[in-house]
Amino acid sequence: MSENLGSVAEPIYAPPSGSPLGTNNYFKYAAAIVIPILKLVTKRDWRGVENIPRSGAVIVVSNHISYADPLVFAHFLFANGRAPRFLGKASVFRIPIIGKIIAGSGQIPVERESSNASNALLHAVAFLKAGHCLGVYPEGTLTRDQGYWPMVGKTGIARLAIMTQATVIPCAQWGAQELLPAYGKLPRIWRRTKVTVIAGAPLDFSKWIGKAEDQAALVEATEYVMSELTAMVARIRGEEAPKVRFDPHSSDLPKTGNYKKGKH
Repeated sequence: MSENLGSVAEPIYAPPSGSPLGTNNYFKYAAAIVIPILKLVTKRDWRGVENIPRSGAVIVVSNHISYADPLVFAHFLFANGRAPRFLGKASVFRIPIIGKIIAGSGQIPVERESSNASNALLHAVAFLKAGHCLGVYPEGTLTRDQGYWPMVGKTGIARLAIMTQATVIPCAQWGAQELLPAYGKLPRIWRRTKVTVIAGAPLDFSKWIGKAEDQAALVEATEYVMSELTAMVARIRGEEAPKVRFDPHSSDLPKTGNYKKGKH
């Protein structure tokens, strides 16, 4: 399924099992606590659930607007048959108790913007080889766009899709930023927030097969992903997306982390 990733040994994961597919005791424990809370504080508008494969390797990609996104997205997938695996920032895994539950449920820490960040690709490929559902935020961090529109993505998603040829399902979501504002830590729980998640038809990467090392092809394929997500977000919002996508590579803002911290 994958090309040679070099001399570093790839990790090996067991095939997903249980119901929803991919669940384990830690995942079930977390779901038993988190899902009832989400049901209390959100009103859910879920569409396109028929596009989520019930089994087999699949990459589900989504736009990123709030720290609440992984909970909202995992709830959507879990309720529709798949317990996903995410590659999350390493600092979350160091939080007492929560970090242990996240790690125990099968999620993998990633040291972003470091020399070890490339190891994430090894784990992602291994998850897909085993037949898991892999959740990916192509932007790599919360969007820096002031209007919460998807920004320019990182090429890792394109490389992963081209290398593995796994099914890629675009999932646009909106509303989580009202539940928990970007970089916020206190959710708005005094009202039920409407959160919308839409799963689209599989993306077609056939024109880029064999070009996993071609940077121009990776940039083009990544823009294809972000364009699809943006169009889906625009339909949810009933608005027209900006003509020019925010590009963090040409911005003075930090590539990761809370860029608003310390500002007044």
